[in-house]
Amino acid sequence: MSINVPTLLTLLRILLIPLLVVVYYLPIAWAALFASAIFILAAITDWLDGYLARRWNQTTPFGAFLDPVADKLIVAVALGVLIETHASLWMTAPALIIIGREIVISALREWMAELGQRAQVAVSSLGKWKTSLQMIAIGMLLAFEPGHVWACLGLLLLYIAAVLTLWSMFIYLKVAWPMMRPSLAMEKN
Repeated sequence: MSINVPTLLTLLRILLIPLLVVVYYLPIAWAALFASAIFILAAITDWLDGYLARRWNQTTPFGAFLDPVADKLIVAVALGVLIETHASLWMTAPALIIIGREIVISALREWMAELGQRAQVAVSSLGKWKTSLQMIAIGMLLAFEPGHVWACLGLLLLYIAAVLTLWSMFIYLKVAWPMMRPSLAMEKN
């Protein structure tokens, strides 16, 4: 297996995860801002690796597997840090909606792939909007303390991302429902 530039960018994103956590908890004034910059760098590599893979025709099965894993890992870790920092229902609710949806949709995509129907639950433009808002919101929330005006705006964007998250999940489940129904009937027998 050869590693190309897009895959290296995805691997970099995974390596940035522990760095983000360590930097965020450093007892220095600029730690949160630097952790936010690390997260934003990771978000940029998410866009860049996909762009380069398509542009240079370097898509690989390994890259297609690793990219969404890296995305979900960094988002889940960042949201976990934010849940701890904010320690409130207002942060926990949208964070858990986003994390829960990612688990459900990942399982759904895996199951649909086993049925040969993976294309039915491919990433949509709504999912791309959700991801963009989510990344902006998390970057803002990491950079500013709870209660700061920019953190409040970040939280608002996170709620909008959570609504888009639920909306896209229902769309994916609606598409997959016809294939689930025969499976449900067979399990009862």
